[in-house]
Amino acid sequence: MSTVLATGQEKQSRMQVLPVALAAMGVVFGDIGTSPLYTMKEVFNGPHAVPVTPDNVLGILSLVFWALTIVVSLKYVVYIMRADNRGEGGIMALTSLALRTSKSPRLGSAMAGLGLFGAALFYGDGVITPAISVLSAVEGLEVVTPAFKPYVLPISLLVLIGLFVIQSKGTARVGAVFGPVMLFWFTTLGVLGVMNITRHPDVLRAINPVYAVSFFADNHWIGFLALGAVVLAITGGEALYADMGHFGRRPIKVAWFGYVFPALYLNYLGQGALILDDPSAVANPFYRLVPEPLLLPMVGLSTLATIIASQAVISGAFSLTKQAVQLGYSPRIHVIHTSDKEMGQIYVPNVNWLLLGAVVALVIGFRSSSALASAYGIAVTLTMMIDTVLAFVVVRALWQWRWAPAVAFLALFFTVDFGFFAANSVKIFDGGWFPLAMGLAVHTLLMTWKKGRAALSERMRLDTMPLDLFIQSMFHDPPLRVPGTGVFMTTAPEGVPRALLHNLLHNKVLHARVVLVNVVTDDIPFVPDTERVKVEELDFGFYRVFVRYGFKDDPDIPAALAMCESQGLPFELMESSFFLGRETLIPRTGSSLGLWRERLFILLFRNAHSAADFFCIPANRVVEFGTQIEL
Repeated sequence: MSTVLATGQEKQSRMQVLPVALAAMGVVFGDIGTSPLYTMKEVFNGPHAVPVTPDNVLGILSLVFWALTIVVSLKYVVYIMRADNRGEGGIMALTSLALRTSKSPRLGSAMAGLGLFGAALFYGDGVITPAISVLSAVEGLEVVTPAFKPYVLPISLLVLIGLFVIQSKGTARVGAVFGPVMLFWFTTLGVLGVMNITRHPDVLRAINPVYAVSFFADNHWIGFLALGAVVLAITGGEALYADMGHFGRRPIKVAWFGYVFPALYLNYLGQGALILDDPSAVANPFYRLVPEPLLLPMVGLSTLATIIASQAVISGAFSLTKQAVQLGYSPRIHVIHTSDKEMGQIYVPNVNWLLLGAVVALVIGFRSSSALASAYGIAVTLTMMIDTVLAFVVVRALWQWRWAPAVAFLALFFTVDFGFFAANSVKIFDGGWFPLAMGLAVHTLLMTWKKGRAALSERMRLDTMPLDLFIQSMFHDPPLRVPGTGVFMTTAPEGVPRALLHNLLHNKVLHARVVLVNVVTDDIPFVPDTERVKVEELDFGFYRVFVRYGFKDDPDIPAALAMCESQGLPFELMESSFFLGRETLIPRTGSSLGLWRERLFILLFRNAHSAADFFCIPANRVVEFGTQIEL
């Protein structure tokens, strides 16, 4: 009886997982799922082309299989996806977990900088992925007929521009079809692969790692450089971990092992079988798999699949930007919610147009997917290395693995990651500099904002009157009190906000209730409403309210204050005024930031989105007081 019941529960659980796994196909696997478009082509073409021989084909197929197995399956799906921050994944979540284990401020700072650099590299990936994916798909037109070659670049640009233009509309409507489309895509990949494997079934031997070892033994330097193209097969593998918060670990694991991995590798085997049969197929082995009458429909399907892959990366850039703002690494930026139901569906106009400008420049500058392949891989492999280092800290300190298995974990995955990175490092002067330069630029901006905010907070702290002394002075010389509530935002809850002092100085009054609101963002994705606010009642009608958010929460101060009634602080929006400070920063000789960083921080500060909009405070309830501060 218990066996029957358990079987029924397992079946019900599977039925619940499958729809989520289908949805995950439309988001999580888009990047890695479009890699067959260009991976095998780049291996046997370009400046470090591998000679087309039967042994080399089997060797490359073996490398692809073991790269997918070790890096994607073992490292990300089996191990790193267990390192979730309350269900959330991604490099920011992994960094937060690693920081919790750090007892040394210097080590913690190093890990934070490492994780932040990995996050910054994602923006480089967010530019290259749409460019190389769409270009490689549209290049299928050249296989249909060479007459289409002049139109590949214009069509690719139109598709990419259209993709970024529609971002403001949100993905709620088209997102529903992403899963079925990608299911059809992976099915097509598998079917095309099987059709050609039947002609050369001996390609199945490539699963044997002996062929990978023999490939290096036979090809030496060329074999090592081939890793720079083989890595294209695993780009997008880190997305499985990054998108875990949307779908959960189990649906992603089921989709990967149950469908995506087999379909992908069958297609790679099919391309290998085709090359064995016809070596000239290396010019574009993916499209040469397709029967001629189906070429045009396949170009359309491939383009749609690459659009879906690009959409996931663009949405990821929006989400990462929002997290950076919440964690204090970026100035406030305008974020638009494109769905009333799904909190995670957002649109960030500034990031969208910057990405589009970079993508268009990249496509016009490189002009082909093969040229872009030289720029692809360096950022991905660096990010994977950073993931491995942070994951080692987590498994050793947080999971308390013994030294032997923890070091074995680090040695295996770091060796593989470093091998791919070293092979890609030769591409730096051929285009690999682009994602590195973009990552360094973003990292510089993020660190400048973090250090600048710390310097500004310290400067304001030194000029701030202690709150307890201020309240005591009210008893000796009480000002006029007016009805209502005055709300003052403050970053230093122990001090008096400058806006409060300015209000008292200019208007000579205080509200009957004075609420000092301090907002703290925790290193967890979401804070439950039951833990959102904490109210401290002080003397003379003063209250101190601590508001907590996670780095994926949407700040809403009026909504948070409405929760204070249960703690003895009733709140009525129409009877309240919000007093905010508007600081004007003035450069100062001898600033701890340094001249260039100080001026960059001031530029970022001036262009930050308004605090009222960021915290959802109605404009007609806001009073601003300006002040000048020397950094």
